[in-house]
Amino acid sequence: MTHLFCFGLGFSARALARRLAPDGWEVSATSRSAEGLAAIDALGYRVVRFESTLSIPDDVTHVVVSAPPGADGDPVLRLCGDALRQAQGVVWTAYLSTTGVYGDHGGGWVTEESPLTPNTERGARRLAAERQWLELPRPAHLFRLAGIYGPGRNQLLTVLDGTARRIIKPGQIFSRIHVDDIATTLNASIAKPNPGRAYDVCDDEPCPPQDVVAYAAELLEMPVPAEIAFEDAVLSAMARSFYADSKRVSNRRIKQELGVKLAYPSYREGLKALAAELKR
Repeated sequence: MTHLFCFGLGFSARALARRLAPDGWEVSATSRSAEGLAAIDALGYRVVRFESTLSIPDDVTHVVVSAPPGADGDPVLRLCGDALRQAQGVVWTAYLSTTGVYGDHGGGWVTEESPLTPNTERGARRLAAERQWLELPRPAHLFRLAGIYGPGRNQLLTVLDGTARRIIKPGQIFSRIHVDDIATTLNASIAKPNPGRAYDVCDDEPCPPQDVVAYAAELLEMPVPAEIAFEDAVLSAMARSFYADSKRVSNRRIKQELGVKLAYPSYREGLKALAAELKR
């Protein structure tokens, strides 16, 4: 039997679990909170409280880590590193990282071979965590995710609720990925494991963020939000930090090595499908 153990059942891990559970996979997931544990139970998955005494069940074969690192390092390795090192049945581990580990490349292209020069605290923490996950007896696979969108988390919803903004920062380029294509990539890696390998997970079309907002408004036949200069935008520290990096991320490796075929090669296909679902 195959058993997926998720440290944190976030947006991406949940998409993979949805993909695997119908094929007979056992799924376990952790949470610190009572609400989180209840949500895992409601999905029909095995519930595990995240704490220092956590042990990895003997039948676990695959592990996904989506919990972000904090100021004191990676929480999973800090509390459960010994349990992971002793888990003899685990054949595949995925650490879900971010393209933020590359830092700013002035809108230029990056690949998995590009210099890792994060220019935000969040990116630096992710890079430190990546290096720790590579030190396991069986190194993790690193998946550097671009900006994630999908059901319940997309620009259509921000247009509908009036919070969408078209913030203009000249030269700003983002890459993004639909959550279902993340699940496809992880599943492809499960079928073709290569411990220690890094993969950039993104679609085919990096673009300025304001273009995505405009397209979402057009799909909904709603007014396109007015442009706001980046210098004039009121942003949280977290939101502002996303504009510190501008780059185009290549997805060549997931296609060539894993044979991934994206269901949503750009934001257009992704938003069209989400808009159709909203209308239904």
